[in-house]
Amino acid sequence: MNLQELTRSYDFSSLTVVFTGGTGVLGREMVRALLGCRANVALLARDPTGAHQLLEDIERGTPGQLLRVRADVLDLESLHAARLKILDEFGGIDALVNAAGGNHPGATTSAELPVFDIPQKALRSVLDLNLLGTILPTQVFGKVMAERGSGVILNISSMSGLRPLTRVPAYSAAKAAVSNFTQWLAVHVAQEYSPRIRVNAIAPGFFLTEQNRFLLTERDTGELTERGKKIIAHTPMGRFGEAGDLLGAALWLLSPLSSFVTGVVLPVDGGFAAYGGV
Repeated sequence: MNLQELTRSYDFSSLTVVFTGGTGVLGREMVRALLGCRANVALLARDPTGAHQLLEDIERGTPGQLLRVRADVLDLESLHAARLKILDEFGGIDALVNAAGGNHPGATTSAELPVFDIPQKALRSVLDLNLLGTILPTQVFGKVMAERGSGVILNISSMSGLRPLTRVPAYSAAKAAVSNFTQWLAVHVAQEYSPRIRVNAIAPGFFLTEQNRFLLTERDTGELTERGKKIIAHTPMGRFGEAGDLLGAALWLLSPLSSFVTGVVLPVDGGFAAYGGV
């Protein structure tokens, strides 16, 4: 591969990417990067109006095209309707980024809420959003790739899926399942449909997002909680991740440069998973 081909590998002019969870802190930055690389991005959101307000500044000045589509990752009917709209607008689907997910305070253990008393509704909320919220969009949009014989699926797992973390049992279990599903699906589609369909995942370490800020920083002072201090002490790079830290991994896994990479769950964690504590 010459330098010109290498540079073209990140020109996504012909790429249509379906993106779930693109209104979150990390998702927004990935959407911005894809649009900057000239991709067509179909952003799925339960409230496209709210998504428009959040992403208005992102779309401005980028060469890619952003299509906002109303859909719920847990509602198959809305996902099928979204697929029709995307195919009508862009003519195909080349990649899917499953970034929808998150934890729920009601499924987080504490002195007041032992694991034995976590409400079933809170458990289901976390398990469904993270696991089914990855599998159902994969069924709907991955089928287009299977019929064509090529495509890329990028899931978002978590460090909590690789090393179960205290206080978040449902989230840890769900993300571990996402990692397992990623590896299972990578083998399945390569063997049963086409080796040109790749499935990988990113496992972010600790990023200050709206969902975990209450666990890592004090609400009143902004100082690190004891949990936050432990995480920083166990992260060789000595800091939390920033949204832009995910972009290199995400763009590489979506690009032709990773054409021989499938079934990988890639940590982006500042060395957290590598550190044994001594």
